[in-house]
Amino acid sequence: MRTNPIVGQGTSLHQWQSSRHLAELDSIDILSLVPPGSRAVIVAPHPDDEVLGCGGFLQRLAAAGRELQLISVTDGSASHPGSARWPVARLSVVRAQESAEALRRLGLPMHRLKWLRAGFTDTQVAAEEPALRAFIQRHLRANDVLFTTWSEDGHCDHEAVGRASTEAARLVGATCHELPVWTWHWATPEDALVPWQRARKILLSPEQIARKRHAVHAFTSQLEGDAESGLAPVLAPYVLDRLLQPFEVVFL
Repeated sequence: MRTNPIVGQGTSLHQWQSSRHLAELDSIDILSLVPPGSRAVIVAPHPDDEVLGCGGFLQRLAAAGRELQLISVTDGSASHPGSARWPVARLSVVRAQESAEALRRLGLPMHRLKWLRAGFTDTQVAAEEPALRAFIQRHLRANDVLFTTWSEDGHCDHEAVGRASTEAARLVGATCHELPVWTWHWATPEDALVPWQRARKILLSPEQIARKRHAVHAFTSQLEGDAESGLAPVLAPYVLDRLLQPFEVVFL
């Protein structure tokens, strides 16, 4: 994997809004990607990735009555290394609670969603990738449609989860689509490393965007840094701006 590209403030929202590639992307209906009778399976490296990557189109799937399964790969407890305010023990509990509240804000109550917590180690998923692939595979059906983080997304856990999900889907005969999350930070709008030829926009209504924004703000731990430990917020305003555009992107 390349050197960690998630540094600084990254590519600005204005640069993305000026992107020719983004402007020219074809849009696709999420209900055509998850047809009646199929189940949408979201494989999220950390609690919050399910909302950041696809909190908009999850609302559409739920409203259409599609069966949903969420696999949270880690507990997200390594997000604030060395922090006294957000120690590992606190985060391991709080981040799951934040996800539950965020899903509620999206209109996805727990009785509508099968939620599995896989228990892998935050920031160390690549070392456990074969076990993760086997875990995902055990919980898949052949007609499932997976959505997971892109295998080149720039975060080691996101990339490992993308690889494991893609392989598990292949072995079961399911479909897997990838989502950019940290790509919006490190990539440039015309970046040849981004598979624009596979990219499609899923357009979001103003109401869906508003719900997604409200859901993101359930992740208090990620919105707060820790000045005493020199930690900035993980989800700083400029990060959220890029993830709350009027569409979400999938790589088919």
